[in-house]
Amino acid sequence: MRQFEWPMVSSGEVAVISGEVIVMLVLLGAFVGVAAGLFGIGGGGIFVPALSALFLNLGFPTEEIMHMALGTSMATIIATSTASAWAHHKRGGVIWPSWRAMTPGVFVGTFLATFLVAQLNAHALAVFFALFMSLVAWQMWFPLRVQSSSEPGRLELATAGGVIGAISALVSIGGGSLTVPYLHWRNHKLTDAIGTSAALGLPIAITGSLGYLVNGWQHTQLASGQLGFIYLPAVVVLTVASVLTAPLGVRLAHWLPVPILKKLFGLLIVVISVRMIWQVWQA
Repeated sequence: MRQFEWPMVSSGEVAVISGEVIVMLVLLGAFVGVAAGLFGIGGGGIFVPALSALFLNLGFPTEEIMHMALGTSMATIIATSTASAWAHHKRGGVIWPSWRAMTPGVFVGTFLATFLVAQLNAHALAVFFALFMSLVAWQMWFPLRVQSSSEPGRLELATAGGVIGAISALVSIGGGSLTVPYLHWRNHKLTDAIGTSAALGLPIAITGSLGYLVNGWQHTQLASGQLGFIYLPAVVVLTVASVLTAPLGVRLAHWLPVPILKKLFGLLIVVISVRMIWQVWQA
């Protein structure tokens, strides 16, 4: 097993991240930002495999790299989901009664799932993540186009919120790949389903980040940039880069063949997820 070394050096209580790592994180955040604007999806499918590879190469303990990748990715969703939710709200695209009904379940499901993550090893987490991303890719290739004849009640919405929150915490996503199809199936207009899903990403991100912080607290080393299972320098760089480049993706969506590119992107997340399994297993 390789010797563990922190990827930063500390001066007092100030962590100094290397320029090479900053460049990699900026490029990663920029790519995800463009993809988010272009396809209207979150960055967890790219962030988690990329961060796990980065943490592995930087010398983080092998048994913690998936937990760190999931926690760090989840923390980046806070800022992006806030901006997205506000944009949809201004356009009247958030169905707040549905959001309020789903949020209690989201809080419970997301927070409890982080405790499950803490008990699972990196291999199990990598396999579950790859399987889920394969389902997301399948949805990109063959999107569901059915709707029910009625709208859901509050109990169903709360239960759905709990399930969506739990799965979102396990794979570190904002829940859009689950919330949008569910709400659209349950008789919400697609634009309303997207807007409500964007707003629901905020409680998922906040609760999930808190859970990863609590469960990884014994590993916290602030001088090295780690807060629980969250790597703070990566959160800052990825958030800034992705938020700045997301508008470019939105503009590109108006003249690029998005349906074809979305299918290729679905294939990409499957490939990098499978590669992540191989890297984790070989570590």
